[in-house]
Amino acid sequence: MDFTSYEQDRAVETAATSSGDALFFTIGDLAREFDVTLRALRFYEDKGLLSPRREGLTRLYTPSDRSRLAIILKGKKLGFTLAEIKAMVALREGTATMSGLALTREKCVDQLGLLEQQKAEIEEAIGELKQMIASYPVRNAA
Repeated sequence: MDFTSYEQDRAVETAATSSGDALFFTIGDLAREFDVTLRALRFYEDKGLLSPRREGLTRLYTPSDRSRLAIILKGKKLGFTLAEIKAMVALREGTATMSGLALTREKCVDQLGLLEQQKAEIEEAIGELKQMIASYPVRNAA
């Protein structure tokens, strides 16, 4: 996983805070940018993966929250559980324990193996479909 965006976002956030210009994103901003529902963002908040600042009923997300969401969605796409994603976020933010680091690496290796197996099965299925297509006579559209 690419952790460089976290460092970049942290630098932007620090610069914005020190200059007095706060940089925030609304829930709608993040939903549009990452093509997720508002409900999904609230779900991640309920699970403790996101913690936006509140101004009344408005949720305000920092660049760190934004990069955290990117890690969450990437982890979800790669097939990790929310608990595993939480460990990855902790690793990215430097709050992971040594056992957490080992678990995260081990889970990544396991997930890589699973995805490679699925890829081989998909490639085999594609090959079989290509053979089937090649065996059918071509029809002329009249």
